[in-house]
Amino acid sequence: MFYLVCYDVVLDRRRNKVAHILEGYGLRVQKSVFECVLTPDQREMLNKKLAKFIDEGEDQVRFYPMSPRYRKRVTVMGMQPEREVDDVAFIV
Repeated sequence: MFYLVCYDVVLDRRRNKVAHILEGYGLRVQKSVFECVLTPDQREMLNKKLAKFIDEGEDQVRFYPMSPRYRKRVTVMGMQPEREVDDVAFIV
């Protein structure tokens, strides 16, 4: 499944750790936004890793699932990422 993953993490140390974890699962398209293709097992593993660094009272990570139909309708204004995320692009 393709996800748009966005986060808002208050402290720099936690934010850097969250970003580092997400870099192993997808393509950073903005400072706090990643495009990730995840199997159910990968999604579960990612959730466990992120839970160690998120303060549930201050921070949040959002996973927006995107169907192939709507992924094709995404438009980008401005700078494009160097590569696109494909369903087979990331193997973790």
